[in-house]
Amino acid sequence: MPRPDGRLNHDIDPQDRGPQDACGVFGVWAPGEEVAKLTFYALYALQHRGQESAGIAVSNGSQIMVYKDMGLVSQVFDEATLASLRGDVAVGHTRYSTTGASVWQNAQPTFRPTATGGLALGHNGNLTNADELESWLAERPGAQPVSHKVAMDSTNDTSLVTALLATFEDLSIEDAAMEVLPRLRGAFCLVFMDNDTIYAARDPQGIRPLVLGRLEKGWVVASETAALDIVGASFVREIEPGELIAIDRDGLRSRHFAKPDPKGCLFEYVYLARPDTTISDRRVHSTRVEIGRRLAGEFPVEADLVIPVPESGTPAAIGYAEASGIPYGQGLVKNAYVGRTFIQPSQTIRQLGIRLKLNPLRDVIAGKRLVVVDDSIVRGNTQRALVRMLREAGAAEVHVRISSPPVRWPCFYGIDFASRAQLIANGLGVDEICRSIDADSLGYISLDGLVGATALPKENLCRACFDGVYPVEIPLSERTGRHAIDAGTQPALDLDEPAATPTERRPQPVEA
Repeated sequence: MPRPDGRLNHDIDPQDRGPQDACGVFGVWAPGEEVAKLTFYALYALQHRGQESAGIAVSNGSQIMVYKDMGLVSQVFDEATLASLRGDVAVGHTRYSTTGASVWQNAQPTFRPTATGGLALGHNGNLTNADELESWLAERPGAQPVSHKVAMDSTNDTSLVTALLATFEDLSIEDAAMEVLPRLRGAFCLVFMDNDTIYAARDPQGIRPLVLGRLEKGWVVASETAALDIVGASFVREIEPGELIAIDRDGLRSRHFAKPDPKGCLFEYVYLARPDTTISDRRVHSTRVEIGRRLAGEFPVEADLVIPVPESGTPAAIGYAEASGIPYGQGLVKNAYVGRTFIQPSQTIRQLGIRLKLNPLRDVIAGKRLVVVDDSIVRGNTQRALVRMLREAGAAEVHVRISSPPVRWPCFYGIDFASRAQLIANGLGVDEICRSIDADSLGYISLDGLVGATALPKENLCRACFDGVYPVEIPLSERTGRHAIDAGTQPALDLDEPAATPTERRPQPVEA
């Protein structure tokens, strides 16, 4: 399944990528249900949050099986694999790496044996105090007194959390979580499980979304409400910032490990979340349409047609057309089948760039003054190629409108923006960017306009990529580019046999 904009991480030149988000997580407790299949379909709904790898962990009450591999959900799992993952509790994950290399060892859920069985964990976000946690792990009784690179099976901050939870041999997983969670800094939505219980936790700022849903015979937690819809779960509520929940045969329990200080990611509304997802009681699609309306008010222009850059620009383009009175139309066709491929494009094909994904409808745009609505400009390469393509197709004028403010600061909370030196808005003003991409005019929605479209108080939103105000302190090691831990070589888990070493079973890639 493509990202919200129809693009896939694997098929975009690194110099041409937009912002990439970290991961999607899902958990289910549902005795008697096919929890692996429920998780599989939920991960389909969350595929846009990461396409590097996918994994599912399932417990049958006595052991945990984890199956994961590089690739899309449809490439990693088949009917036979899902049939082998039997149990009542499951955790699923789709990954895009912001910490740790994009290798099989770093696929999630991660696993650690514990004193009472096993622990599997999936994470969406990015921790900013990994160095501090690494030092704590080295001091913990039961942990090897060496760097986590040796003590763990992978090299991302998720494994750091998993390993720490497993060191509290005298505590239940729930009580261990109450010891570990207050020590975590940054953005984290965790969904984890032991042999018979599902757990979910959200950072005190609630930077990334995490929701709770109810099945007829169980419970689910997910990164977005769209995943609840696809498995037939009813929305109950959002997991609160600073909250830990546990679900087992005794029901649902809730504990708070930190005081809530809401700072939800503003970019979720612009780009990251699916348009059919609800965040803070508001449908993302409605917010994006309102962004477009406000954008039209802030940057009007005389034109003949409003067209979106599909798909993430579509709702804002609809709103722009409604507010401006300029007709809305489809001027670009997206190739829905540009997916992950094992065949690298030739240099000639690579130079075509955006044409691999978008193609203009010449008879629609020829001779027209166009308003082209997109979600963001990061490096500017995509917009430059897009404007050139539209002019070659006969557009009389190209006016670019962006449904987010200029991105001037990197994200340390789970979005893989370019470095600050590569962000075009960091070095150039709006007029200079307009000339750089060869547009006739360029307008970004204001920060106040974007915040107003969400109907949330400004102080309850993380706006760091736009204004440089980070709600969680960023250590110097992160500010200077620490986004990866040295790659490890030990294969990741697969089977938890209590009182025995897990059997390793690496799945074979499924080529689609």
